[in-house]
Amino acid sequence: MWQLDAEAGPIYAQIVQGVKRMLANGKLKPGDKLPSARDLATELKVNPNTVIHAFGELEREGLSETRRGLGTFLKEDIEVGRLRHSLLVEAARRFMAEARALGLSPEEARQALQEVSDAG
Repeated sequence: MWQLDAEAGPIYAQIVQGVKRMLANGKLKPGDKLPSARDLATELKVNPNTVIHAFGELEREGLSETRRGLGTFLKEDIEVGRLRHSLLVEAARRFMAEARALGLSPEEARQALQEVSDAG
């Protein structure tokens, strides 16, 4: 369920992004308890401080809360639809930045996206 990509930036940010994706696709639900930092660190083969950093970031973003003695939980009031939209817009921005870096026009970028969409 949890995955890291050595080329995708800082590990803590990948954990944050992974939680957001799992919320967006329904693998995690608002109110769910996250694994302990130690357990997740063991599963991902990373330093527990990295997971603690990621959990702190999720809390700063208003997605999680720590309950003393109980662990870290996703907040109940997360608007999953809004999160899903936000992740999609973020991906679109990265796509358009790459298209511009390649010297493509917005129309050429749209055509490439249509090709990918049509291919299934």
